[in-house]
Amino acid sequence: MSAGGAFGGNRGLRPVPPEKGIFPLDHMHLCDLEKKEYLGCLKTVGHQSEKCREFSKKYLQCRMEKNLMAKQDLGELGFKERSGVTPEGKPTERIDN
Repeated sequence: MSAGGAFGGNRGLRPVPPEKGIFPLDHMHLCDLEKKEYLGCLKTVGHQSEKCREFSKKYLQCRMEKNLMAKQDLGELGFKERSGVTPEGKPTERIDN
């Protein structure tokens, strides 16, 4: 049997939270409105997430503002400007991933 215990756990070692993910959970429902808007959009468009990018972006921004996830550039999370107009109304060039 391993030294980790009967069920394979590492006893005595401190758990390390994931670098990214859904932690910590939103127990206080600080971003419920944004979450419901995003999920509602997904349901409306048949779960085609590309069509709900703005709702997803708003949800992640809320989580960062409320310290429910680490602050990170949205471009690193896949929200680079594609083409058309930026939120400030400036024209952009197409950026391919």
